[in-house]
Amino acid sequence: MVESANKQAKRKDDGMQLDERKMKILQAIVANYLETGEPVGSRTISKFTDLNLSSATIRNEMADLEELGYIIQPHTSAGRIPTDAGYRVYVDKVMKEKEEEKENIKQNLLERVDRVENLLKQVAKVLAYNTNYATLVSAPQYKNKKIKFIQLSIIDDTQLLAVIMVDNNVIKNQILDLTTPLENEEVLKLNLLLNSFLQGQSLEDINIEMITTMKEQAGMHRDLLEQIFNGVVEAVHAADELEIYTSGTTNILKYPELGDISKTSEILEAIEEKKVLTDLIDETLSHDESHGIQVYIGDEAPVSNMKDLSIVTATYELEEGAKGTIGIIGPKRMDYKKVVTTLQNLTEELDVIFKKGK
Repeated sequence: MVESANKQAKRKDDGMQLDERKMKILQAIVANYLETGEPVGSRTISKFTDLNLSSATIRNEMADLEELGYIIQPHTSAGRIPTDAGYRVYVDKVMKEKEEEKENIKQNLLERVDRVENLLKQVAKVLAYNTNYATLVSAPQYKNKKIKFIQLSIIDDTQLLAVIMVDNNVIKNQILDLTTPLENEEVLKLNLLLNSFLQGQSLEDINIEMITTMKEQAGMHRDLLEQIFNGVVEAVHAADELEIYTSGTTNILKYPELGDISKTSEILEAIEEKKVLTDLIDETLSHDESHGIQVYIGDEAPVSNMKDLSIVTATYELEEGAKGTIGIIGPKRMDYKKVVTTLQNLTEELDVIFKKGK
């Protein structure tokens, strides 16, 4: 028993130390065997990998892998098949690559969120400077927000970290309390279970039957699954919170007809208190016209404190149905032709920028 454990430990260490050539050959053997169920020969491997090695060189490497205990030759004239140790090295390697890939995706998404946010803030400032009016830009909103991925990680024996990302690149971190410690393989199985069922799904897609099936497969961890579901709901609701960037608010003071202090105070408050702009944005996004160009004059405005103003809004598109609003707020005598043309050109430019960034 001790000798067997020592061999397993040695193989694990060897697996970590296999050079790139041996690792690629082992991966090719396991992958090919998983696909065909037939022993794998050197000629097959020479076509399967990108090493451009001769069959003789591959045979030598396979002999080393066999000596290390990662593959065996079931018959004298047959190719090789993986051992349990070979499967273990393959699975560990694949899982490591998947974790790295997922981390890279997460990092890229976070960087993209920062880029989009900074771009939209800059758009609001430049637009206010060029028009001498007040401006607003809303962050993109998604309909039926979908779950992008869920990642569980062990913090210690008593806690688990759940990272949940949904559309709009909103990330929800949730600390889950554990009644009993979890092994790494248990966490791996839970990650696979959660993402197999929930990745790409919206809350509307998740039904009782799906939840029941997941709980059955989770077995003794069904209560933990319930906590994770709660975190998913919170993450989706957090993604619904609308972010609005404004600029040029004081430009309103430049127009004499808006010089009444009481009225101006109400207008400035309405623009700065961004929550009251939500109705305006919802109104704009509800229209299906090209880029949603809308002009609200006086009483037509859906914001009560802006009845002495004109508001021109337009819709820009990100991807996957994500849309946002750009608005210009000024006096009723604003230069409508210039404003409408500016918004049309700007939204078209943003569409191009966002599509290039995909």
